[in-house]
Amino acid sequence: MLPLLISILLGFIPMLINAAWVYWLDRYEQEPRRLLGVVFVWGAVVAAFGALIVNSLWEAGLFLLTNSERLSSLSTYIISAPLIEESLKGIAVLIIFLRYRHEFDSILDGIVYASVVALGFAATENTFYIYEKGYLAAGITGLVTLTFLRVIVVGWQHPFYTAFIGIGFAASRLARAGIWRVLAPLLGFSVAVFTHSLHNLLSSVYPSLLTCLLGSLMDWSGWLAMFAFVLYTIYRERHLLENTLKEEVDLGILSEAQYYKTTSFTHRVVDPFINAFNGQYALVRRFHQLCGELAHKKAQSALLDDQIDYQQWIDQYRSELSKISRLLSG
Repeated sequence: MLPLLISILLGFIPMLINAAWVYWLDRYEQEPRRLLGVVFVWGAVVAAFGALIVNSLWEAGLFLLTNSERLSSLSTYIISAPLIEESLKGIAVLIIFLRYRHEFDSILDGIVYASVVALGFAATENTFYIYEKGYLAAGITGLVTLTFLRVIVVGWQHPFYTAFIGIGFAASRLARAGIWRVLAPLLGFSVAVFTHSLHNLLSSVYPSLLTCLLGSLMDWSGWLAMFAFVLYTIYRERHLLENTLKEEVDLGILSEAQYYKTTSFTHRVVDPFINAFNGQYALVRRFHQLCGELAHKKAQSALLDDQIDYQQWIDQYRSELSKISRLLSG
């Protein structure tokens, strides 16, 4: 019982830390923690166990048809697993996209939701590998080895794949109109399945030290490229806030100092903690969040032609922001 509990902790704690880091990176307009919690649980429960059932049925069915254990195993690993797992993870992102469309404000939002659901999936999958393939196969040595492999070596694989689904939905959300609204999610899903399948192909068809090193090089290169893209989206969000919030200074809703602080990544990180000493931690966090929400809704109102009443959101955010701004200035 203790080894299983340790495996669960080793599977979940690192992925929860990774999810918290993803949330932390989204400084300019953070997503509701309750929604992120829901998608993490979806990944850990619905997607993980759903994939286990469907992949097992696929493998068993193909074995009955071909009587080839290797063929059924490889097809599951290379075809079924990428397709089914990305579909089940992607459903969570789709639900957020449809049900909470107003929360899908940027490309970074899509990456955040997709990454968190994928980290939930990875937590359950890691637990299985660490316990069954690690501890049950080779005791403590196996447990330590599989923990290193799953958490360090391939710890960001699932978020990397599924991030493309989030990017696709976000691109669709921000498209003016036309066929791109349909094509973007399909393209994102296709890239997610392809990268997932390619990783599994390299690690299964010709298992050797060379393919292991090549696969790890490709994996880490992909992660670094995605991280660079995330940093770029953060830069773009800052630029968006700088452009759209200047009007709020002219209207007297924000002071020059508040405008400077809310467009600064550093101030958004530090200010809430500095103000915690005077009891304004939550108020400062809300202030920065409202600035981000207002900036995005103003940009969307100017660019997009859809059925959302952006002016209602803009008026609501301005009203609350004006009150908080005066409180903080006082």
